[in-house]
Amino acid sequence: MEFRTKVEISPSRPSIRHSDKLMLWGSCFAESIGKLLLCNKFRCDINPFGVLYNPLSIAEAVRQIMNGKRYTTDDLLSAGNVWFSLMHHSTFDSADPERCAESINCRIKEGKDNLEQTDWLLFTWGTARVYTWKETGQIVGNCHKLPERMFARRLLETDEIVNEYARLLDELHGKRPDLQVMFTVSPIRHARDGMHGNQLSKATLLLAIDKLCQRFPYCHYFPSYEIMMDELRDYRFYADDMLHPSQLAVSYIWERFSEAFFADSARLFIREWDSIKKGLAHRPFNPESENYRTFLSQILLKITELKKKFPYLDTQNEEQLCQAQLKK
Repeated sequence: MEFRTKVEISPSRPSIRHSDKLMLWGSCFAESIGKLLLCNKFRCDINPFGVLYNPLSIAEAVRQIMNGKRYTTDDLLSAGNVWFSLMHHSTFDSADPERCAESINCRIKEGKDNLEQTDWLLFTWGTARVYTWKETGQIVGNCHKLPERMFARRLLETDEIVNEYARLLDELHGKRPDLQVMFTVSPIRHARDGMHGNQLSKATLLLAIDKLCQRFPYCHYFPSYEIMMDELRDYRFYADDMLHPSQLAVSYIWERFSEAFFADSARLFIREWDSIKKGLAHRPFNPESENYRTFLSQILLKITELKKKFPYLDTQNEEQLCQAQLKK
């Protein structure tokens, strides 16, 4: 007997391989999935502007990366002796405006280089509600806890999102004809407007994604929101705030994502790499014993064998860790 509603995911799509380069944009759920990708040795760039939640700010950030925009101190604001950009997450904030602009520009350059080689773009949209900076009419990526009176807040229209991304995707695909794009809606609930308001926001995002996927054959959808709502509907799968998925829920969604989108070779690699990760995490009773040295040598051998199959893997940190232990 089946005691849950399992979300069906259509298998007819291209597969993500370890040789692919990925770029992730969006909410903190994108960060969670991005960390798991990096942990499993996928090559990916995660949120060059930091965490962003609404689709139009994400689109603007991608355009700035494409165009190689350079920030100056004139593009920044300050409050409480801290300088920041309304387009960026607070991780870029600094007490020195020059340093703030420099860190933004370095990340844009790095992001531009990566975007030009990206095989997969993964967008995680969190909310269809946006904040507009009244002084300029700009939709911001982050309010940086400025007074709410400085912003106008509204719910985006579905076609507003679709039209913006139709232009963006045409530009991106013109530069990278083999580019694949994946959309997902963050399973994190935004409770400020109540549960009904959250559903209206998520529904707007879902309708926009559906239109884009129907229009562009290289666009795909992964139902992380539906998996959370239908397969993991119990509150034991939520964090203490009852809004964010727990780590167990994130791990389960990652498993469904892996099953649906990864090539067979990628799933095989993950299984082999998991064995290596567990070996590296092992804490021996006697680190100077011959048995442990043999154990480390076997790990190095496994890494060498994997690199023969996947020569682009970066395993420098893991190899150095083993070699450092062997020299003791």
